[in-house]
Amino acid sequence: SGTGRLVPCTDHGGIVTAIPVIDARGLLCPLPVLRLRKVLLDRPAGTRLRLVATDPMAVVDVPHFCAEAGHVMIEMRELGDGAHEFTVERGPSAPSAASGLTPGNI
Repeated sequence: SGTGRLVPCTDHGGIVTAIPVIDARGLLCPLPVLRLRKVLLDRPAGTRLRLVATDPMAVVDVPHFCAEAGHVMIEMRELGDGAHEFTVERGPSAPSAASGLTPGNI
């Protein structure tokens, strides 16, 4: 859909998973990472999210963002049709929205 919105994830069997998904298909660098960062800022440490992106640079950008921002890259997998799914866990030392930091400070 390319909107970067948070949507429930459904597996091929139609079962809704507990991990929210950020749909960043069709968005180009740096938008997939910016969407991920924005959602992670509002979540407590240990929260897991999935990001689905079609931008080829996401396979470099998302792991780099996680390493730099203190988040944990749990899994990266290819979905086909140029899409990749990244499962990310919010790190304990990552700044939160409540800390007063803005996305521009991170």
